[in-house]
Amino acid sequence: MSVTLSIRKATSADADGLWQILEPIIRAGETYDFPRETSRQDALLAWLAPDNQCFVACEGDTLLGTYVLHPNRKGGGAHVANCGYMTASDANGKGVARAMCAHSLEVARAEGFRTMQFNFVIARNHRAVKLWTGMGFETVGRIPEAFLHPVHGYTDALVMYRRL
Repeated sequence: MSVTLSIRKATSADADGLWQILEPIIRAGETYDFPRETSRQDALLAWLAPDNQCFVACEGDTLLGTYVLHPNRKGGGAHVANCGYMTASDANGKGVARAMCAHSLEVARAEGFRTMQFNFVIARNHRAVKLWTGMGFETVGRIPEAFLHPVHGYTDALVMYRRL
C-alpha cells in the first residue's frame, strides 16, 4: 500500500467526504446499481442506513474510501455478511480497497458472521473481480445481463462468496 491508512467507523461529520467518494461512482453508473441521478440525501441515507455499519478509510483527515457492512439477509440468513466498497477515484490502485476488504473480513469475523457474500459484482468490473478473488472469494453464481452498463450495455453480475 502506498498510503498510510486508518480505518474507522464513519460519523455524521464525514457526510461531505462520503459524498465526494459516492457521487462520481454513482454518476458513472458503471459499478453500482444506484440510479445515476440519485441525490446526495438519498445516497447518504442508503449508505448510512440504520442496518449498515459504515466505515471510512482515511489518510490523515482525507477520506480515501468507504465501506458498509451488514447482514446479507435477516432471520436464518443473518450469519452471512454483505459489504459494499467505494474508493475515491484519486486513490485507485493504492491498496485502499484491499485494506477495506481485509478490515471488513476481520470485523465480520469478530461479530460472529460465518461467511461473506457479494450479491451483485458487475462482471465487467475486472479490477474488483480480481481483487475479490485475490482476497479468497469465489464466484458461485452468474446472473446473465443483470446490469445495464452505460457504455457496454447489458452485462452479467456475479455472486461471490467466502467463508470467514
